[in-house]
Parts: sequence; C-alpha cells; structure tokens
Amino acid sequence: MDITEAERAARLKALHSLLDLMRPAVQADGGDLVLVRADVDTGVVEVQLGGACSSCAISSDTLQGGVTRILTDRLSWVTEVIGGVDESMDVEESVSLGVGGYVPRYRSI
Repeated sequence: MDITEAERAARLKALHSLLDLMRPAVQADGGDLVLVRADVDTGVVEVQLGGACSSCAISSDTLQGGVTRILTDRLSWVTEVIGGVDESMDVEESVSLGVGGYVPRYRSI
C-alpha cells in the first residue's frame, strides 16, 4: 500500500507525540525512551530503553507491556515494535540514575 508524503508526515508526528507522552514516565525512574527508527510504510518501529533501564529487572516488561501495547493500540498503522535496551552504560552508573529494580548481570568465566 502506497501512502502519501502527507500521511507519512502525519504518522511520524503522531509517533513522536506519543513517545513524548510516554518518555517522562520512563525518565522518572532514571531511564529514557529513544526512537531508533520508524518505517511508516511497513509499520515497524524500533525503540531503545536507556539510562537506568539497562539495569532494571522489568525493562523487558516495559517494552512489551507498556511501549509495544501503547504504540499498537493508539497507532493503527504500527504492526511491529522492536525494542532493545542500551547496555553500554556501566551498571553502577545505571543503578544510580533511577529507582527501578536492579538485577546484576553475572557472566560466567
């Protein structure tokens, strides 16, 4: 299905507005929600949680139960949400940013 440039712009604007509405809740716990990419033609949206989310025990629940559900419920054109967590931040720094549940990640030697 081909969509017009005006429809593309409207979809992107709605997506950015919705992410801006959700972002403060994530930031309140020291995290962040970032749009990585959005294909408004296919409906695939990729987001990433950062900050304290990298050490939070419920970050996958936030992605699936929160972000994915809200985007697909409120934006009819969204068909898939790909989510990830930015794990590049140091664990201690991540924990200090927020009040989310900390789960240490142990690596086997």
